Amino acid sequence: MKTVISNNEQTKELVNLVLQGASEAFNTYRNIPGDRKADFLNSIAAEIELLGTSLITQAMAETHLGPERLMGERTRTCAQLRAFADMVKEGSWVEACIDGALPDRKPLPKPDMRKMFIPLGPVIVFGAANFPFAYSTAGGDTASALAAGCPVIVKAHPGHLKTSSLVAGCIQRAALKNNIPSQVFQHIEKTDFDTGQALVLHPLTEAVGFTGSFAGGYALYKMAVNRDRPIPVFAEMSSVNPVCILPEIIRKQAKGIAEKLANAVTGSMGQFCTKPGLQLLIEEEGFEDYLEALRHKFSTAQPAALLHEGIASTFYKRRNESIGTEGVKLEMSSSLKASVQEGYPSLISVSASDFIRQKTLHEEVFGPFTLIIKCRDKKELLEVIRSLHGQLTATIIGTTQELQNNRDIIDALTDKAGRIIINGVPTGLEVCPSTVHGGPFPATTDSRFTAVGISSVKRFVRPQCYQNFPSELLPNELKDENPLGIRRMVNGSWEDPGKK
Repeated sequence: MKTVISNNEQTKELVNLVLQGASEAFNTYRNIPGDRKADFLNSIAAEIELLGTSLITQAMAETHLGPERLMGERTRTCAQLRAFADMVKEGSWVEACIDGALPDRKPLPKPDMRKMFIPLGPVIVFGAANFPFAYSTAGGDTASALAAGCPVIVKAHPGHLKTSSLVAGCIQRAALKNNIPSQVFQHIEKTDFDTGQALVLHPLTEAVGFTGSFAGGYALYKMAVNRDRPIPVFAEMSSVNPVCILPEIIRKQAKGIAEKLANAVTGSMGQFCTKPGLQLLIEEEGFEDYLEALRHKFSTAQPAALLHEGIASTFYKRRNESIGTEGVKLEMSSSLKASVQEGYPSLISVSASDFIRQKTLHEEVFGPFTLIIKCRDKKELLEVIRSLHGQLTATIIGTTQELQNNRDIIDALTDKAGRIIINGVPTGLEVCPSTVHGGPFPATTDSRFTAVGISSVKRFVRPQCYQNFPSELLPNELKDENPLGIRRMVNGSWEDPGKK
């Protein structure tokens, strides 16, 4: 079902129709077996691939992203859908747990208790600007919610409405082909604030998924927690992704590290949520060589169009605010001219003491921008780390011996971020079961969950206990005979019988 809301007067009425439809579809979809949900998810991936170059061309026109980047993102999106399909078909993800009755137990008999994850209900997904496939219409939030058994209502991002509509059509065709209720997935193309608010506040909405700015995500979070019946908002919002580079490796590999970090900052014009926005270094031998190599890379970096005018405007506002902050030095900008919608690769520096004092420097500058923090010694470097907000990622680069000798730095970074990288860069997130794409606030609204990988399904489920249920009323996952052949915990021990 495709719903276009034409004006504000219709908003509440039509949002109500959408949520009523989703709620009705939930009553059917929640009970559809895992193998059929798997067929649905696999079909979505196949439909997306069938669009071929037309989808890539449309996304290029709307986002200014290059074809290689978009083709890679499409591949990742389809692979993620298929990973969820495999997960729900196998079935053990529900974490079934059975504790049999002990009627003769003294002093009180023990009842039969069984537990598993069940879906929450209708989920609102807000499409992201910087990933038109992987974090938008059929991206991780949608895929994980559908895998959990939840209907999804996507509010399309205004930066790529036509791309979002093409992908929505793929999901709708996949639903039709697999006899899935049509209102299990709905697509809203109205982009105003009132529509988003109405979706979050509707009493039938059970959860929200969001990827975007801190201001947008936190506003949705506050709406949701202030409802008469609060609901969870899983928002990925803001991260500067600190990179700590230790002295010995800088002395040995200054040029190579500078090239690697500069590419991570300027690739796709810095429009990754995992872009390294802070670099922490101790001013010892090799520091100036590194800084000079970094200056050279930024001076030759090519400006390119940002995703849309709003992002360009915010980039230049935050860039200029940072450059104008007391104690900040503009180290280098691209020597090439940029238009008002193009990102201007920029490198600035500041002392550790000024950074800790100037809290505006702790905020994300979304775009091709990074800040060097000059530390006098390790003690000051640790003070900088401890002053940071929560992050999606943190990176440490050092020799083998340096890493062994600086476990306290690794521990300090671990306290701040959901993913720690050694001797790499945080961009280029691998999608696999071990992935964590989350972190302490304000990186996300709930650091207990990941937004990427099959574990992200846990955002849209809750544990349900069944006490003293007759077998015929139990879900198949909890019946004694284990008809699905899934891995379960039975009376305190894991049983893994394999598929029957």
